[in-house]
Amino acid sequence: MAMTPAVFGISGLSLSNSEKAFFRDSDPAGYIIFGRNIESKPQLRALTDELRAIHGCDDLAILIDQEGGRVARMQEPIWPKFPAGKIFDKLFDIAPATAIEAARVNAQAIAVSLNEVGITVDCLPLLDVRQPDADNVIGDRALGGEPMRVAALGRAILDGLQRGGVVGVVKHLPGHGRTSVDTHKALPTVTASDEDLQLDLAPFQALNQAPMGMTGHLLFTAWDAETPSTLSKIVIQDIIRDRIGFDGLLFTDDLDMEALSGTVAERAERAQAAGCDIALNCWAKMDDMTAIAKSLVSMSKKTQQRLDRAMATIAGAKDAGSADELTALLARRDALMAAAA
Repeated sequence: MAMTPAVFGISGLSLSNSEKAFFRDSDPAGYIIFGRNIESKPQLRALTDELRAIHGCDDLAILIDQEGGRVARMQEPIWPKFPAGKIFDKLFDIAPATAIEAARVNAQAIAVSLNEVGITVDCLPLLDVRQPDADNVIGDRALGGEPMRVAALGRAILDGLQRGGVVGVVKHLPGHGRTSVDTHKALPTVTASDEDLQLDLAPFQALNQAPMGMTGHLLFTAWDAETPSTLSKIVIQDIIRDRIGFDGLLFTDDLDMEALSGTVAERAERAQAAGCDIALNCWAKMDDMTAIAKSLVSMSKKTQQRLDRAMATIAGAKDAGSADELTALLARRDALMAAAA
């Protein structure tokens, strides 16, 4: 049976019997971890090992949002606190090369902490170019308001994650920096011209060889005034695939967000028809997951190739960086940031 092109959430600290049976039958492309799935390092490692055992593969895509700042599923005191993107943007004002290296080392430290508990994919970096009048849903998560600075820091983060054995995901294609409202709550309409939107596209174009990417749920009137970008064939094909030139594995943002309408399964079906590779469904509601699995066409050969290519970028990565390695990376990051302060 072909794989289901979806990433699903998990309800608790370990898999329920119904989850085990469903995941075995549906064979999803991967999973995403949230705070509700985390109690301790041994417990989290046991959970990710349980997921790998179901699929019988070591290179399973297990995702998390571990950005730093206010978006961090793995929290203190068990794990270190990591800074938000804004810190590296501010450092760049003072010492660009130092900021780039600090961003890389910080990302590698994140990756080492993820690798230890069996997480293979981090939904980072944000390549959204921050606009001063936008909603704060992006805010201090962004790497700045200048496209090539965002690209330079984003490239360093992708590199740092890969060095630590984790695949990075560039987000939110084709750009979330102009959002007027939080997409968790409503659909933002972006009325900027095609010419102005080139600013938003630029970091993604610079990093269009990234192995994985994620859409944002926004309505861009310059491109498709009827359909949110995640569900728009025009945006996915003409803008993300052709103009940006991104040929990596493309996830939707969470399909449960209120920016989208229709049932979650209908959203997944429309996203797949528009050209997204993988439907992302975070909330572990069995009825929704079952409906998504039924509604989606089995994974295409092209999507499978993109998934395999992305996971191959960390093939052979050493398992579980040591506590000493993590300590050394954090000390290196802090020294870089202090030197430029």
